[in-house]
Amino acid sequence: MMDSRKLPREYTVLAPDGSEIRELVSVRGGSMAHCRLPRGAASMAIRHRTVEEVWYFVQGRGQVWRKSDAAESVVDVAPGVSLSIETGTHFQFRNTGEDALCFVIVTMPPWPGEGEAARVDDYWDVG
Repeated sequence: MMDSRKLPREYTVLAPDGSEIRELVSVRGGSMAHCRLPRGAASMAIRHRTVEEVWYFVQGRGQVWRKSDAAESVVDVAPGVSLSIETGTHFQFRNTGEDALCFVIVTMPPWPGEGEAARVDDYWDVG
């Protein structure tokens, strides 16, 4: 079945990390969502139990912290930047710009629902 969807005006769900998620299309192998983090906000740090994601930033400025067994880094993000979140990676993101930080997330396999995200120690204070 072919699906088309326009970006919803209001968020569909508040993510486990505190960001606003607007659900988009999905197929058997993956799902797509639009994520928005308001000006001055930081997400809570989490890790995924079974899924991996790729992110593409479309608005705003911010930073993403990622930590795995092998590496840890903080990357500056802005429109045009993409990154990956592998299963089990600890991550957190924050908005450092003047506008909302917005990005598209592709989750593989599709987001399984409640219980997928596990809370980990924050890199940045979430206030």
